[in-house]
Amino acid sequence: MNLKVKGVLVTNPSNPLGTTMTRAELNHLIDFAIEKNIHIISDEIYSGTVFDAPEFVSIMEVVNERTSSINDIRNRTHIIYSLSKDLGVPGFRVGMIYSENETVVAAATKMSSFGLVSSQTQHLVANVLKDKKFSFDYIEESRRRVKRRMEMLVCGLRNAGIRCLKSNAGLFCWVDMRHLLSSATFEAEKELWMMILCHVGLNISPGSSCHCSEPGWFRVCFANMSEATLKVAMRRMKAFIDSTVAVVNNNGCTCEQSVRVNC
Repeated sequence: MNLKVKGVLVTNPSNPLGTTMTRAELNHLIDFAIEKNIHIISDEIYSGTVFDAPEFVSIMEVVNERTSSINDIRNRTHIIYSLSKDLGVPGFRVGMIYSENETVVAAATKMSSFGLVSSQTQHLVANVLKDKKFSFDYIEESRRRVKRRMEMLVCGLRNAGIRCLKSNAGLFCWVDMRHLLSSATFEAEKELWMMILCHVGLNISPGSSCHCSEPGWFRVCFANMSEATLKVAMRRMKAFIDSTVAVVNNNGCTCEQSVRVNC
């Protein structure tokens, strides 16, 4: 395409998969960046949500373990982060860039004037972060609750005959609904998404919106609601699946027809 690629951007932990990259994968990524002489930008915004093994490994940890070309690749490795996910404060709009590249830092410093964090927010965040015991306890409790919500979601969907990708991080789950498609197409995926949105009353993200190459996968967020609401959502999904299967078995209807019959 006659494009000069400047870098590779990864999200670790992954959005939408909810999985973390291993040291081996990160080393492959670093080898690739060294070979191609490009930058690595690692979005680690979900790093504090890792609730199960394997533990989170930052790209900079692996870079610092390297013995060859370490200065060069360190200068081309950058981390972006935010407090919005780990501390649950998206309204604060506090983000940060970690880089040892003076040119990147200088450019980011100049651009920051267009999105300054208010003095009041800076004061509040500074006081929260300097209380290390509170920050540690908060993250630990948050991980415990996220893990419980994830288990509730996976269990509820399993009862409805829906499988999920095994994950260990994030505020969402990568859900396999390929068997519910009327055909293996993104048009069928959109139809199923609209049925779940309009008839079931649940707002989930179709895989196509996450650039998934295979239709039928959906991203389901579980951390932005109470446990009671999540239970209601799981009951709705099970009722939707049960009614769809029942009508298909009795009438030979398509998935879309079965929902219309039950409505």
